[in-house]
Amino acid sequence: MQHFYSKNIERGINVENSNKYDVLEEKIKYVFKNKILLKQALTHSSWANESKNIGINNERLEFLGDSVLSIVISEYLYKKRRDLEEGYLSKYRSEIVCEPSLARCAREIGLGKYLLMGKGEEMTGGRDRESILADAMEALIAAIYLDSDLNTVSKIVLDLFDEIIKEVLSGLIYRDYKTKLQEVSQKMGIGKINYMIIDEYGPDHNKVFVIEVYVGKNLLGKGCGKSKKEAEQFAAMEALSKMGIIK
Repeated sequence: MQHFYSKNIERGINVENSNKYDVLEEKIKYVFKNKILLKQALTHSSWANESKNIGINNERLEFLGDSVLSIVISEYLYKKRRDLEEGYLSKYRSEIVCEPSLARCAREIGLGKYLLMGKGEEMTGGRDRESILADAMEALIAAIYLDSDLNTVSKIVLDLFDEIIKEVLSGLIYRDYKTKLQEVSQKMGIGKINYMIIDEYGPDHNKVFVIEVYVGKNLLGKGCGKSKKEAEQFAAMEALSKMGIIK
């Protein structure tokens, strides 16, 4: 599938010293035949913009990787969990195939340090930013797929996501803690759940929100986040943990 990449991309991404990726390839248990694909997967748009190689980044690979990951996890759940109906299959897939899971996998293989990234993005913590790591992980999955085949990339994905899959299927991970807390409260008949912003601080471009979750006047949990939604999720997570619903 090398025709997928144009001569312009080959010229824009220098693949000298490709042996610096040996450790990464060892961690993912795959050696690329086409190193250009690997480097493309590791190229953030900020690098492309600063180096004036516009269009040479991992965004197209990210698009493909999202679909590859989805089909791999969907097939696995379909074959391994014949007891689950469609609704639960979709729920588990969404909990496995999500930004936190992708970023977690990226961190476990040290993907951040291999990224080609603009100086501005790097100075603001881009190498450990959840969204950037997740996108790069999707791009890497797509690159493996293009360099090999679906069977090969399936084995690699299932190996990388093994612990996450086990945690999700065993109930140790609830990505949507707010929904879970709402379900628990209705089942237990404990009353209406309310979220309250009690503080927010930091500059507008990097604000942090602090939110508490209540049932009536009873405080259930507290959470902080870069957005109100994120803070609510962490507050709900703490509430579920205090209630013994999750670990």
